[in-house]
Amino acid sequence: MLSVKNLYKHFPTRDGEVKAVENVSFEVARGKFFSLVGPSGCGKTTTLRCIAGLEQPESGAVELDGEEVFSADRNVFVPPHQRDIGMVFQSYAIWPHMSVFDNVAFPLKVGWKVPKKQMLEQVEKALTLVRLEWLKDRPATNLSGGQQQRLALARAVVREPKLLLLDEPLSNLDAKLRDEMRAELKKVQQFLGVTTLYVTHDQTEALSMADIVGVMNDGEIIQLDEPKKVYEHPVKEFVADFIGAANLIPGTVSSVKVQGTLSRVETPYGGLLCSLPDRAKKGTEVLISIKPEDFDLSASPLEGSSDGWAGKVEQVFFLGGFVDYRISLGELTLRARVHPSLLFQQGERVYIAPKPDRYSIILVDNT
Repeated sequence: MLSVKNLYKHFPTRDGEVKAVENVSFEVARGKFFSLVGPSGCGKTTTLRCIAGLEQPESGAVELDGEEVFSADRNVFVPPHQRDIGMVFQSYAIWPHMSVFDNVAFPLKVGWKVPKKQMLEQVEKALTLVRLEWLKDRPATNLSGGQQQRLALARAVVREPKLLLLDEPLSNLDAKLRDEMRAELKKVQQFLGVTTLYVTHDQTEALSMADIVGVMNDGEIIQLDEPKKVYEHPVKEFVADFIGAANLIPGTVSSVKVQGTLSRVETPYGGLLCSLPDRAKKGTEVLISIKPEDFDLSASPLEGSSDGWAGKVEQVFFLGGFVDYRISLGELTLRARVHPSLLFQQGERVYIAPKPDRYSIILVDNT
């Protein structure tokens, strides 16, 4: 298990101190896959580097399977090479003058110095796991981007570490190869059962691969939950916007529990019946978060739907499996994704309605 408690890491600059990591805490159960996701500069890579021992935080603690590898209070700092971790960097950090086999064997020869027979067995096992055993004698520089990524992964897991750290490992690959390598990485992680921390700015990677997702911004973890809950029930405006590009519509609670557990929220474009957070009451200002795929579109008012608005199609983007629309309601522009069989033209008048029970409420004082 990985345990991170109250990490702080600041960097001095000409313009003052930059707060890279601010009171970050989380736990990753043994064998689980944890994704730390956020925009560039949010502190996610610095957090990973603090766990690896490549940066020393000002305060906090890091434990790996109950062993303290860093503690500011007890003045503990285990050097990176003595922490039982494997790491894959964004640039892969392949040794260009070595063969594929020697790249993978390097940690066993230098850091751990295992017997030759055991080394050969472990290297063969790691290369077979990532399907590179047939390239073991090839110079590392003669590999494709995807093969180099798999080589870096084999080198990271060759000694079966307690913790695997992955820092944006797919960002240099093209879109199709990224899709393939997501599945490859997850397969290797599950086969080994290794506790994994994966850092990325790509929400698709975070949601599709992780057991638990931590959304990070300005050095802090904003939300920590299962991928489905983070996507469907963001707790703050930043999470809703970053994970899934949600439409955020301002509103005010006008009445509470008017229809079973549903309450009425009034917006500048009409009212909606919503399930409210416990702290919400009449007069509370909220944001209604609606994902682009959670709208119905029609050329005429939607039958049986009292929640919906008339708008105008401003932009149309055909993206193969769906069409991405920008629909203007005046000052507000909504983004909607629908099946390509439902096609509207730019400038056309449409009716747009959120699908029942497919939107969530964010309290404005909680953003």
